[in-house]
Amino acid sequence: MRAIHPWINFNGNAEEAFTFYKSVFGGEFSTIVRFKDLASAEFQVAKKEENKIMKIALPIGKNNVLVANDVPEFMGRTNERENRSKILVGAESREEATKVYNGLSAGGEVEGPIGDTPWGTYAGMFRDKYGIEWIVEFDPKVAG
Repeated sequence: MRAIHPWINFNGNAEEAFTFYKSVFGGEFSTIVRFKDLASAEFQVAKKEENKIMKIALPIGKNNVLVANDVPEFMGRTNERENRSKILVGAESREEATKVYNGLSAGGEVEGPIGDTPWGTYAGMFRDKYGIEWIVEFDPKVAG
């Protein structure tokens, strides 16, 4: 398997969320496609949805890409409190883990503060201000 890339659904604020993620992780978007870019006679897009994100991608690290879209209103709302999975960020150092944890958790809800775990890692868990659940972890056994 080449890679697994998390894909997140948003209710109209994917670009805002990804601009925030970019401020934490750095890098540049590799893809930004808006619904208006796909509009045609066969795929009509409502005026109020034309600037919403059909696909946005942010490469993170060497082999990872975080991907998202806005869910069009005709498909209903995404329940932002019902994410049944978390995105795990594997940091290369305690310092990087702390930086990413502090950046992404700003304005969110901490579920587990960052610190040493009983299984030998340095980790923390939270829901960011967009409702996305994250775990940030540094594991010295797999570092370097």
